[in-house]
Amino acid sequence: MAYGRKKNMKGRINRVLEVPDEVALKVPKLTILKFEEVLIENYKGILEYQDFFVRIQTHIGIININGFKLTLEEMTIDDLIVKGQIESIDFESIVENN
Repeated sequence: MAYGRKKNMKGRINRVLEVPDEVALKVPKLTILKFEEVLIENYKGILEYQDFFVRIQTHIGIININGFKLTLEEMTIDDLIVKGQIESIDFESIVENN
């Protein structure tokens, strides 16, 4: 089966089963509560962690969280909560050369 047909079939199955895009495509989902907590779903790993800076690898790029007294809490295979005084969040996307 050709790659395009396989990918198209996967998309149809996900739509029929009503699988959310962030789960099917492994796209990260960020939920921000106040300025003190961020839930990151679908992350790959932690690249760097200090009490003022956290870098998190995802399937589509890197999430940088800056702030004060940052802590990593409630880590699972797919989800991570960062708590502390969050000042900013920025993204570094992965550029694919085709």
